[in-house]
Order: sequence, then C-alpha cells, then structure tokens
Amino acid sequence: MILEVAILPVIAGKNDEFEAAFRQASAIISSMKGYISHELQTCLEDSNKYLLLVRWETLEDHTQGFRGSAEYQEWRQLLHHFYDPFPVVEHYTLTQTYN
Repeated sequence: MILEVAILPVIAGKNDEFEAAFRQASAIISSMKGYISHELQTCLEDSNKYLLLVRWETLEDHTQGFRGSAEYQEWRQLLHHFYDPFPVVEHYTLTQTYN
C-alpha cells in the first residue's frame, strides 16, 4: 500500500466552496483502479490548510493510472483553482507500526 500525502493550501474565504467541490471530486478518485481510501482533514492552526491522505495499492495506480486519466482532468477542474500555492504531493510506504 502507498500513502499519498498532500497539504492543500486553500485560498482564504474559499473553504466552503472547496469542501463542496471536494465532495464531488471524492466520487471521482474513489472510482479509480487501485484506490483504497482517502480522507481530508482541516488544520486546527490554519483553517485554510487541509491535509489529504489517499491510500493506493501501488504508486503507479496514482502517478500513471489516476493522473493519466480523463477523470483526473475532471478532478483538476473541480479543485486546482482553490490552491495557492499549488500543493506538493509525496508518497510514503509503511516502515513500522506501533501500538
């Protein structure tokens, strides 16, 4: 499993619009091959900053499958105009777990 991590800096005053668009976009990403789950969290210290976590079966499911798809173009149209600056996206793999 791969964890995609993105900090999303949303333009001030656009939170409600962004969250509504994200609800629409969620249906797009959740339909993609290799998708496992995703969540969106709001930063407590800065309400214009969101954390997006997406779990994929493989890195290629995200970088080639999703980003290379027509569905990604729809995702882009719904969300990318809300960001300033554009988010950095990184991918992680599990090293260890602790309880």
